[in-house]
Amino acid sequence: MKFQFSRFLLVMAMLFVVGTVSEAQQFQALLFTKTNGFHHVSINEGVDAIRELGNRHAFNVDWQEDPSVFNDNRLKKVDVIIFLNTTGDILNDEQQAAVERFIQSGKGFVGIHSAADTEYDWPWYTQLVGRMFHIHPQIQTAVIHVEDKLFPGTEQIPANWLWTDEWYQYDEEKTDGLKYILSLDETTYDPNVQWGEKKGGPMGFHPMAWYHDFDGGRAFYTGLGHMPECYSDPVFRNFLYGGIYWAATGKGMHKKM
Repeated sequence: MKFQFSRFLLVMAMLFVVGTVSEAQQFQALLFTKTNGFHHVSINEGVDAIRELGNRHAFNVDWQEDPSVFNDNRLKKVDVIIFLNTTGDILNDEQQAAVERFIQSGKGFVGIHSAADTEYDWPWYTQLVGRMFHIHPQIQTAVIHVEDKLFPGTEQIPANWLWTDEWYQYDEEKTDGLKYILSLDETTYDPNVQWGEKKGGPMGFHPMAWYHDFDGGRAFYTGLGHMPECYSDPVFRNFLYGGIYWAATGKGMHKKM
């Protein structure tokens, strides 16, 4: 009887170990949505979408709006930081230094839409993002082209992707080596806009997503994602996951991607 009971305990222990391994998360994401300026109504939809991506693709999502989480002890458990529609000045000097050390350790950053409208006075961050927001016209439908068909998450995007969004226009590149994934066909919408003395118009080549290696780590950015409806689109969700995956796995087995 004791022998049978011991075998039962052994089998249960093995099942527990197998279950634990099967439920292990492949990486940890810190999702940050603090705003100190315009607050996008799409933030909640974006959070829901990224959480559902985490459930689907076995990565953990920790949603925060408290900047105190940006410290070395907390960040050592994180593989990728995601700035979802953040705006303005949101981190103090100590928190900024922790983010810099995080990237320098070989980890990743993802910026979505107004992450490019964040921390203009932090030069290192503007280089991490790659380009900063300048101006945008009214929300319109336009055509997007894929510039890099090998980047993860682009496989579902059609050759001429009809998309409706708030089309950011960007200032000059803040760093060398940006690799462009998506571009906007400026012949398919009206890019002209003026707010006071600030003017916008055709950029010529109009990027809407890019990636690069930066300061020891990785960074991915997309300008898509202004509207709540964006985050229910399966093609956009797949593209977001491609960027998150690429940024999060830079120090692991997929470093050669």
